[in-house]
Amino acid sequence: MLSGTKLSQSQAADIPLRQLAHVGDAVFHLYVREKEVLTASSAKEMHKRTAGIVSYKGQAKALHKLTDALFDEERDLVRRARNMKPAAYRRSEQALYRKATAFEALLGYLYLTDIDRLNQLLEVVSTPQSGKNSDEDGDAGEEDDSE
Repeated sequence: MLSGTKLSQSQAADIPLRQLAHVGDAVFHLYVREKEVLTASSAKEMHKRTAGIVSYKGQAKALHKLTDALFDEERDLVRRARNMKPAAYRRSEQALYRKATAFEALLGYLYLTDIDRLNQLLEVVSTPQSGKNSDEDGDAGEEDDSE
């Protein structure tokens, strides 16, 4: 943490998933912008290059990329966050919003408990997938949500 305080897993488990997602969203925004700050020629260019990545669709895609790399405890947290009662989103986009929230909750949890693991997973997210379609506006790796 920026304050230098690391929470135990049990302390972090007491934090509501929506609050973890709120922290995780900020972590992901900062991570993506930090990677772009040295290559973008302006704030406007940086925003253009990062907006799609940090959007709910981009976060849903990021979660899909991470699925195979997650430990059982992380998968459980993702499942619980994805199954939370959704906010008032359009029905057609609800699955993507839920996945984005699950991704954010995972990042928030790891930010508070295990920075090394957080960095490891963020590297997986930022590594281009070989042999796969980029699927810019597609289904973001829709998989069965029946877990």
